[in-house]
Amino acid sequence: MPGGIYKFGDFELDGTRFELRRNGRVQKLERIPTELLILLAEKEGCVATRQEIIERLWGKDVFVDTEHGINTAVRKVRMALREHVDRPRFIQTVSGKGYRFVPEAGNTNANGNAASATPHTANPDPVSVGLVPASIDCGPTTTDEGLELQKWLWAAVALLVVAGATLLGLNVTGLRDRVFAKRSVGPIRSIAVLPLANLSGDPSQDYYADGLTDEFITALARNRSLRVVSRTSAMRYKAAGQPLTKIAEELGVDGILEGSVNRGAKQVHINLQLIYAATDTHVWAESYDRDLNNAQSLPEELSATIAREAKISSAPAQAQHHVNPEAHDAYLRGRYLWMAGNWAESQKYFERAIQLQSDYAPAWAGLCTSILARAEPGRSPLGEAVDKAEAAARKAIELDDALAEGHHAMVGVYLFGKWDWGRADAESRRSLELDPNFSEAHHIRSYILFAMNRPDEALQEQKRATEIDPFERPWALGRAYYYARQYDASIEEFRMRAQAGTSALWVHSFLSQVYGFKGMEKESERELEEDARINFGEKTAAGIRRAYERGARKAVLELQLNYLNTRSRKEHNVSHWQLAEAYAALEMKAETLQQLQAAYFERSEDLVFLQDEPVYDFLHPDEGYRALVKKIGLTPAY
Repeated sequence: MPGGIYKFGDFELDGTRFELRRNGRVQKLERIPTELLILLAEKEGCVATRQEIIERLWGKDVFVDTEHGINTAVRKVRMALREHVDRPRFIQTVSGKGYRFVPEAGNTNANGNAASATPHTANPDPVSVGLVPASIDCGPTTTDEGLELQKWLWAAVALLVVAGATLLGLNVTGLRDRVFAKRSVGPIRSIAVLPLANLSGDPSQDYYADGLTDEFITALARNRSLRVVSRTSAMRYKAAGQPLTKIAEELGVDGILEGSVNRGAKQVHINLQLIYAATDTHVWAESYDRDLNNAQSLPEELSATIAREAKISSAPAQAQHHVNPEAHDAYLRGRYLWMAGNWAESQKYFERAIQLQSDYAPAWAGLCTSILARAEPGRSPLGEAVDKAEAAARKAIELDDALAEGHHAMVGVYLFGKWDWGRADAESRRSLELDPNFSEAHHIRSYILFAMNRPDEALQEQKRATEIDPFERPWALGRAYYYARQYDASIEEFRMRAQAGTSALWVHSFLSQVYGFKGMEKESERELEEDARINFGEKTAAGIRRAYERGARKAVLELQLNYLNTRSRKEHNVSHWQLAEAYAALEMKAETLQQLQAAYFERSEDLVFLQDEPVYDFLHPDEGYRALVKKIGLTPAY
């Protein structure tokens, strides 16, 4: 059983109580990352191999994705220790082997002795660069022994360098091949497709490179044996120039697929290579020169090739349909614009693709999503827009029932447009059956399950969505915990996201809400102030601070309500749902119900979350509220 106290920097690790403290304050760290940190501290400078970590954290007979689990645990430890992977103060990655604890000089170990691990310096030691076997760098020694060992190690390094130089020229009876064996390549069960580099020299061709990246991801994601990081998370590394091993660690993957595309008037040239991230080893590479008429078959070919190279079973082959190159180009432009939030322009390109090829199913699915994204509650053609979106989704499914995006588009119609949870659920299950790595589909399915009052299942779906795409919605898992009334877990998730720097838009706002329901008023005000500072500026943040000093939390809530009412009168861009939330936070029942009824007559899509938002819980006994729940068709949660 691990025990003792390890002190390093301004941290203190208590192995008996499983606590990490910073300046005396307990830091939030889950059980598995804490176990990992204790293991590394116990090694006192030795490398903890990945196998040792697996056996310690999960046991020998493990049937989980341990590679992803280790990477996630290391990431959480580094967050807790406030260190960056590029500038490690305490946790050092030993490429191809594992990790070791390298506390700064002057720290003490569990026995009160000076820590024996080598401090991290700008000049790495032989172990960190892979020149000396990690097993040699193991355990504390006396000073004299340590000096002798260092001399022996450097002598060994010199001998290896001289021998290596000789053997590079002379491969005597295969000795060179045995000494300089290829680095090992393990199975690839998870992969990230980095954005293809656009080598055309024309920035306006970025849409084509991004579109092909998206299609490669989609084709690979149909393989149930492979966890594929979604588009949004991969796109963060577009032209980032970061080391592949670092990217793989941040995304928690075994393999990286990268490459480039050069599109001409009639042909496209694509270079691709697969890297095994743990040892930064080249696994496979290929170049493709295709006529634009035949380029559409590449994603399916690539999926089968990667499955073979990754030593996993390949996904069932998809039926190939001829696609007009001009229609395909219009579709890629539409996808590019949709992802950028320009739904009006994206709709035009999807319609253009359909005009060029009326049986192009993905374009019909894209048209559905653009129409739904543009539909606004309170506008007279809302019902007409939903009907048009449904017709487009139905056409996509008729043309290709195996298209996950078509069924996913129909989910949006039934969930937000028609409030038909049963049909939405059926289409959602079909979409995920076709593409189990479809993170957006898992995310939307969590909404359906919440609407059907199945919060535990909804939470699991959002966990899956976040695992596949941790960067798309940094607030989503925390909000799912919040909807499930698991406030402590919600706070922990949001705090981790805030520390990771993914808080620019919503994380602090949500964290403020959760603290409010926990009765932690000062913390709630502090987070709301930070959200205002990030999104609206220091002047707004100061106003919130003054309101709290004047009248505590109630004064802050009244300030928010007055702000929304003023905006609604001047700009008419505040929804009835937003006003209902503001009134509900102050438990003003009559006003809240009035705004919710107005939202119902607008067919506001936010009403899908009526029973999920804790702010409305005080209305549960009210007959008017219950009647509204019944009209919407939600499964009662009271």
